[in-house]
Amino acid sequence: MWDQDTFVSAVGDAVRAPSIHNSQPWRFRRTEGGIEVRVDPARALPATDPDGRAARVSCGAAAANLALSLAVAEAPADVATHAGAVHLTPAVPRPPTPLERRLHWQIWRRHTNRSPFADTAVAAGVTTQLVRQVESDGGWLDLVEDGPDLHALAALTHEADTELRADPRYLAELRAWSTGADQDVEGVGPRAAGATPHPGELMTRRDFGGPGHEGTRDPGRGPVVAVFGVHGDRPADELRAGIVLQRLLLLAADLGLAAALFSQPIEVPAVREQVRLALHRSHDPQLVLRFGYAPSTCFTNRRPPSDVIG
Repeated sequence: MWDQDTFVSAVGDAVRAPSIHNSQPWRFRRTEGGIEVRVDPARALPATDPDGRAARVSCGAAAANLALSLAVAEAPADVATHAGAVHLTPAVPRPPTPLERRLHWQIWRRHTNRSPFADTAVAAGVTTQLVRQVESDGGWLDLVEDGPDLHALAALTHEADTELRADPRYLAELRAWSTGADQDVEGVGPRAAGATPHPGELMTRRDFGGPGHEGTRDPGRGPVVAVFGVHGDRPADELRAGIVLQRLLLLAADLGLAAALFSQPIEVPAVREQVRLALHRSHDPQLVLRFGYAPSTCFTNRRPPSDVIG
């Protein structure tokens, strides 16, 4: 069993995971058999995430970081997802693998990009590594090529964003999580928000109230836009999706890629279903992403371990 110092240190890594609006909807608890990661109902987003799907994905992502932290401490865990929580139990001690070391190294370096991407193409071999990583972890990553398919996905993203912004409850929730100072330990501050979305952008970003436009920020040559999901739609599958997603984001960072996340088309059920049908998938997509090259931008802060343990 892990000692308290190892547990707290691992939680410090775990909270670097992404979460919708940087709401950090997770709680960590030591149990008789290991560690439990569970959704914190006090941090729910009823307008943006009424069924808790995004919160569960976020908790899965935090559990992925937790498992990597334990692995590099040579105290690895077996990870299992259940309807309401991720459970980590001690595994046979072993040295970390090279991949675990690389992904763990990126935990504090990875961040969501809400600013311009360089007009630099991503090599096919790089995207192949992303697809293979997701598949080996039990998920799927469908690349949406430039052309009609990409423009159709962009149109669905814009449609979803427009529908969400027509809801006063959604706007109030968005403002509540994006009007704090840069030094706040939650939410998206002004520096991390990125510029106000430009109407000429192809992929509509969420508006966190950043400064004025800095250009259209359309994807550059050969934009890498992808839809991510796993084989299943149950709450336990959504937790598992977060684990697979975080490992994907960390691998992308390890390969020198920036990542932008578009969850609006997943948050509107009718649009999510259109995306699923367009991809001929049996299960719901979990996120739309864009990968590319970009300078490091401002990181969002995180609450300390003491705030999320218990």
